[in-house]
Amino acid sequence: MARVLIADDDPHLREVVRFALERDGHTVTEVVNGLDAVAAASNADVVVLDVVMPELDGLEACRRIRATSTVPILMLSSRDEELDRILGIEIGADDYVTKPFSPRELATRVRALLRRVALDTRDADDVVRAGPLVMDRARHEARWGDSQLALTVLEFGILLALARVPGRVLTRAQLVDQAWGGGHAVADRTVDSHVRRIRNKLDAAGAAPLETVHGLGYRLRA
Repeated sequence: MARVLIADDDPHLREVVRFALERDGHTVTEVVNGLDAVAAASNADVVVLDVVMPELDGLEACRRIRATSTVPILMLSSRDEELDRILGIEIGADDYVTKPFSPRELATRVRALLRRVALDTRDADDVVRAGPLVMDRARHEARWGDSQLALTVLEFGILLALARVPGRVLTRAQLVDQAWGGGHAVADRTVDSHVRRIRNKLDAAGAAPLETVHGLGYRLRA
């Protein structure tokens, strides 16, 4: 059971989503605008954000939440433009669902995000090291030397997959299997956006170990 925050100004949509999530055993909190979503996010295990909301839109709410938290964020949008999805990922969203959607699909996406968190914290002794990079699954912490890396759930999963096999190339499909879990259809550009965010955070820590192998995928330099 998890605490799920739904931020959407459509009462019918909130009711449908609440029913699907409560059927899965989750505790659901509802807010109707982006400002309230930012305020309530610290008490949630997963945040579901609509893009179009009063007071503060979902993209800006996501940006503000991500400035202080790595809580999994799933965006909702009535627009099916790929650039909108990529923008959401670039800002820090972990997943993106386009309206209209099946409540069952949304509940499945929430379960997948929670499962990813559970996998990262399942073994308290599971610390992965690759040179100066240290990834502690129990604490969901990543460090490059003395610098802390504030990674989202999926960013952590992607970097963890690469850190386990330093020097080896992982394809985008392999990264999807390990970070999202099997059975997920994720566009290459979405994977690339997550990797770009990881690379930016590593760059800010004074590191540049992530390499693109054109036509294949990515590797963490050994």
